[in-house]
Amino acid sequence: MKVIKVKNYEEMSLAAANIIREKISLKPNSVIGLATGSSPIGIYDNLIRWYKNGELDFSAVSTVNLDEYVGLDKSSECSYRFFMDQHLFSSINIDKEKIHIPNGVAVDLQEECLKYDNIIKSLNRIDVQLLGIGENGHIGFNEPSEVFVANTHIVNLTDETKNANKRFFETIEQVPQKAITMGVDPILNACLPLLIASGSNKAFAIEQMIKGDITPKCPASILKLNHNTVVVVDDEAGKYI
Repeated sequence: MKVIKVKNYEEMSLAAANIIREKISLKPNSVIGLATGSSPIGIYDNLIRWYKNGELDFSAVSTVNLDEYVGLDKSSECSYRFFMDQHLFSSINIDKEKIHIPNGVAVDLQEECLKYDNIIKSLNRIDVQLLGIGENGHIGFNEPSEVFVANTHIVNLTDETKNANKRFFETIEQVPQKAITMGVDPILNACLPLLIASGSNKAFAIEQMIKGDITPKCPASILKLNHNTVVVVDDEAGKYI
């Protein structure tokens, strides 16, 4: 595991975006795993800027997102598909057929999990998997648990996670109770897992991930098993390491 410490959110965003840019430049048909939330927005802004400057081409890139809320259609402004369209896809030349995000309103959610696993397998291996980290150490929506779950699955969101995400909704009651999330297997087996963190509220989770044991009680700790993992943190998020 390689840890890159920078001063602030802007430097974190640029450092992580450069890793993704380098991969796409070297391998135009890269498979890039994407994340949502506040943390990656600066990364996406940089990628859009480079695309508009003619420095980056997404036409052959495939993407797989980590997760989606159960019960939210892609037209919902709080869905992760809407988020990705708003913050990245609508501003780059990506082939819409190469965008993959779990369907949170599938009639059969278990079947959707199997379908998503098959999509990931069909792409062979994720080249760069972008990850945020929750205050409780979750990656994707893989919440602290007694076991690691390998494949795509439905998860009950913890109160901690719902409270952290309530800023995206009008009320806490509107935050979905469940999500569909990629399991740890494709995340861990990515050629390069890329985890980012900014702010003092992420400092404890980063400390537990890096200094603690590998345990499903801190899902991000499993990334230590992939020696290619890169962690980019700003001063506040990395203050305990």
